[in-house]
Amino acid sequence: MPGIRVVTDSACDLTPEMAEERGVCVVPLRIRFGDEEFIDRTELSGKEFWDRVVTGPHVPETAAPSPGSFQQVFEEAADQGAEGVVCICISSRLSATYQAACTATEGLEKRVPVQVFDTLSVTMGEGLMVLAATDMAEAGTGLDDIVTSLESLRARTSVYGVLGALDHLKRGGRIGGAAHLVGSLLSIKPVIEVRDGLVEVESKQRTRARSLNYLAEKALRAGHLERLAVVGGAADDLGDLLDQVSEVSPDHPMVVSELGPVVGSHAGPGTVGLAFEVAT
Repeated sequence: MPGIRVVTDSACDLTPEMAEERGVCVVPLRIRFGDEEFIDRTELSGKEFWDRVVTGPHVPETAAPSPGSFQQVFEEAADQGAEGVVCICISSRLSATYQAACTATEGLEKRVPVQVFDTLSVTMGEGLMVLAATDMAEAGTGLDDIVTSLESLRARTSVYGVLGALDHLKRGGRIGGAAHLVGSLLSIKPVIEVRDGLVEVESKQRTRARSLNYLAEKALRAGHLERLAVVGGAADDLGDLLDQVSEVSPDHPMVVSELGPVVGSHAGPGTVGLAFEVAT
C-alpha cells in the first residue's frame, strides 16, 4: 500500500473500529493481573479488563511491546510498498514503548523510512494526534511534513482527567510530581493533567460534581478547537461530562471512547477524561 503508514500503540485508546476504518496499525502493550498476562485488545477486551479491575484481587500492571513487535509492523509496511511510516507513541516519560519503537527502526533505513514520534501524551491526547496524522497521510502529506505538524499539535494538545481514587497511579509509579499530595487527597477530588509527558495534579476540587464541571470548563474556555475527545473507564457519570461539553463545536466530530487497559491500569475505575487540540 503506497503512501505513509500510520502506526501507534494501544495506549492511544482509539477503538478497534476507529483504527481499522482509518487504516491505523495498533501495536499492543501487555497487561498483567498477578501471574496472568494478556495482549491488550487481542486477548483482553475493555469490558473484560474493567470487570477484572472492579471484581478481581489484583491491581493490573502494564508492559511495553518488544522492539520485535514494532519491527514486524514496519517490515510489513515496507513489504506493502509504503513510502514511509510514522509511529506515534505514548509519552516516553510514562512508558518504554517509545524506546522500543526507536530500537525497532535500526537496520530498516534501506527498506522504508520510519519516524517515531513521542507525543508526551497518553490516551486520547495520543489518539487525536494519530487521527490528525491519518488525515495528513490520506491527503498525501510527506513523512517529514507530518512529523513537523505533529510537533505543532503536541504543543496544542491538552489532556485532563478526574480519577475515582489515586491508588492505581500511586502503586504504578505514574503520579509524577503529585506523589507528595496523596496523603492530603482523602477529602478532595483532584483534576489531573498530562504535563510535559507526566501526570500531575492540576486542581483540587471538593466534590466529584465540581471536578467534572471544572474539567468541562477546560474545553469550554479553550477557544476554537480542532478536535475533542471524551473517555471514561467504569465511570457511571461519563454522561454528565458529555452533557457539559455538548456545546463545544470542534472542527472534527467529537470522539467518545472507553479508557483502555493501558491507561486504565494506572488511572483505575471511575476515571473520566477529555483531550483536545486547540486550533492555530
